[in-house]
Amino acid sequence: MAVTTVTSVPALGPIYARAALPGRRTGTELPDRVLRLEGHAVDRGDLLEYQRICGFNNSDVLPHTYPHVVGFPLQMQLMAAKGFPLPLMGLVHVENVITVHRGIRFDEPLDITVSAEHLRAHPKGKSVDLVTEVDIAGERVWEGRSTYLARGRGDADAERGEQPPAIPTGQAVARWSLPSDLGRTYGLASGDINPIHMSAVTARVMGFPRAIAHGMWTYARVLAAIGPVTSGTSTSHVWFKKPVLLPGKVDFLIDKGGDQVVAGLRSSRSPETEHLVLTLI
Repeated sequence: MAVTTVTSVPALGPIYARAALPGRRTGTELPDRVLRLEGHAVDRGDLLEYQRICGFNNSDVLPHTYPHVVGFPLQMQLMAAKGFPLPLMGLVHVENVITVHRGIRFDEPLDITVSAEHLRAHPKGKSVDLVTEVDIAGERVWEGRSTYLARGRGDADAERGEQPPAIPTGQAVARWSLPSDLGRTYGLASGDINPIHMSAVTARVMGFPRAIAHGMWTYARVLAAIGPVTSGTSTSHVWFKKPVLLPGKVDFLIDKGGDQVVAGLRSSRSPETEHLVLTLI
């Protein structure tokens, strides 16, 4: 597989702008290509802002989800490239698995690689995995697999993969009020300025009645509520269900009684509406 080295984290604005241009995707196979960013230095100020917005305690150790934020622009660059078989605009982030092999300090230089794998049929269209791997001095310290869905003609018989557990029941452990500008706040901190998150006006263009919260913010916020243990050796698996419209209120639920932690978010106003379910081991 060909390795393309990039010298800095790509800016997402131009990537989204190019992806919004008209034109059909003609590729049928995933690119035989890896993007690699070597020696990335985490900005302490950026990290502090991310920790604040997501509810993590200030720490020199990167939160469980933070390497995804650094690698995400590489994912977008790979999917926006000519010949990628799925359109970037309209892709839905449906699932994510992250493994932290050890705690990572902010002052350790990160070597990050991103590749695309497992293009496949889905009952609601086609899906693909974007794999991000982080090494420090040749040691694998973090890896994540993001699954994206391109809606379209699906295959009812397609394999659905591992299904999520039931969301915990009972009374909420916490209730969070999410402001209307959360998408912009998190977008500026993470670099993910997808129009569906930035304002009601831009979200309507994409088919949503209001701006929606970033799935990765809800993921991070749940992990922050679980506690600092998530930044050490651990594996999380999250399934994104219904989007969270902004402003809104969500209930956090958690069950620590089994061999894994199960946590979830549901709508405070309509408890039958589930936003995500997550496992942690």
